[in-house]
Amino acid sequence: MSERYSETERIYDELLLARVQAGDSRAGERLAARWYPRLMRTACRLLRDEEQAGVAVQEAWTGICRGWRTLRDPARFPAWAYTILHHKCADRIRRNQRQRHWIGEGVSDPVVPPAGEARVTITQAFDSLSDDHRTAATLYFSEGLTIGEIAVVTAVPVGTAKSRLFHARRQLKAALDDVQFDEGE
Repeated sequence: MSERYSETERIYDELLLARVQAGDSRAGERLAARWYPRLMRTACRLLRDEEQAGVAVQEAWTGICRGWRTLRDPARFPAWAYTILHHKCADRIRRNQRQRHWIGEGVSDPVVPPAGEARVTITQAFDSLSDDHRTAATLYFSEGLTIGEIAVVTAVPVGTAKSRLFHARRQLKAALDDVQFDEGE
């Protein structure tokens, strides 16, 4: 997993956004370069499909670019950007479910490692979480958002975000308790 989103990175992104709002297109390009990998990583975790994640990120970035001049508080940029991405990913999930329904396919179960397997990867552990728990865990552990920001992104009360993260942590811990990681991992 990546390092948490540092205070220095937050301040730098706020500065870039303020420059974008002042009309600096190069600052917008820099912000896009910094945020594309973050949004892509999150979308891949949420959608479990790189191609769909790429489309969702592109749609999200279009919405971000369209609205960033109106964002009054640059400090809210991370939660705001992830909220837009979350909505685009949710739209794709709903679209996929409708298509499976029309085609007659059932909704597939999350990938769960077979019993007795000696090693469980972090990706498999994340994949075994429910959508809500995976979203909370991804935003917290991978993207460094606070519980309050996660609540904003997922449009739930802070207590619900806290509960989802608690349950995700518990499930991840249970899935990874017996895993022995090599020194190189």
